Amino acid sequence: MNLLSQGEGALFGDPSSNRARQFFAGKPRALTDKVMTVREAVSRFVHDGDYFASGGFGCSRIATAVLHEIVRQGKQRLQFAGHTATHDFQILCAGNGLGRGATIAAVDISYVVGLEARGLSPHARRVMESGEVVFTEWSNFTLALRFKAAAMGVPFLPARSLLGSDTFRYSAAHAVVCPFTGEKLALIPALYPDVAVLHVHEADCHGNCRILGTTVSDLDIARAAKRVLITCERLIPNDEIRRDPSRTVVPFFCVDAVCEVPYGSYPGNMPYEYYSDEEHLHHWLAAEKDLETYRAFLERYLYGVTDFEEYWRRCGGLSRMQELRRQELLLSRHH
Repeated sequence: MNLLSQGEGALFGDPSSNRARQFFAGKPRALTDKVMTVREAVSRFVHDGDYFASGGFGCSRIATAVLHEIVRQGKQRLQFAGHTATHDFQILCAGNGLGRGATIAAVDISYVVGLEARGLSPHARRVMESGEVVFTEWSNFTLALRFKAAAMGVPFLPARSLLGSDTFRYSAAHAVVCPFTGEKLALIPALYPDVAVLHVHEADCHGNCRILGTTVSDLDIARAAKRVLITCERLIPNDEIRRDPSRTVVPFFCVDAVCEVPYGSYPGNMPYEYYSDEEHLHHWLAAEKDLETYRAFLERYLYGVTDFEEYWRRCGGLSRMQELRRQELLLSRHH
């Protein structure tokens, strides 16, 4: 194909489908019990320097427990897919700029720093403005296309998106002439994360997963990532999975670890389960404005707890979780 131009951004990750296929060919496919704690899953499967992808959408259905544990264990120099990333990016930025090293070293950006209508994260903004994190820009759609290409096992996908924009200039996409039509197209490179984490409604011990509601890019991420960690609201028997296999959206052979984490998306929303804790999210944003206040906040809610359950108990405990369940139920009925 005739190359017309290319973006100035760095390409993070190897888009080679052949090398990815070699890795996946050696991945075990036995129906083994993969249940473990979040601490064990992060220790075993998240390594310094990995390219990391976080599922969900905005503050909805994010794997908060794993994100906390990554920062708590001091994982360093991660590359990150900033695809609809709000509170998940905010959590990871807690590992930068506070004297504990740098959790994040590079970001493919489509949406980071902002927590949607809640406002910008002051600390995530400090991290991105510090110059210690390198980044390449994409649109939400083209970053999703990168996962799609990887899930399909091809090194790129063609698109019209980005062409004629400054986002193309700061991306790592290429503009080419289509060999069939002579039209100008952007080539969007595949993205194969080293490790990804998804929070789901239900999973069995082998990693077969059910998700209620929108899945966004999670099904592609599960097939694109070399290692996949699952947190779930509930562990269910494999017999239940077999009763209705059509509800399984992530199959076991994609999954490396399964962790049962009730309220695992807190303080984010879990569709049909519980609403987001807007008070706590605003408390987090307010604490970030002053570094000493933020250090004390993190010591109380992230570094000073042993696990995720202790975190949400410090945020109001079971009574608060039940109230968020009532809010979600009322909203579900209304809609």
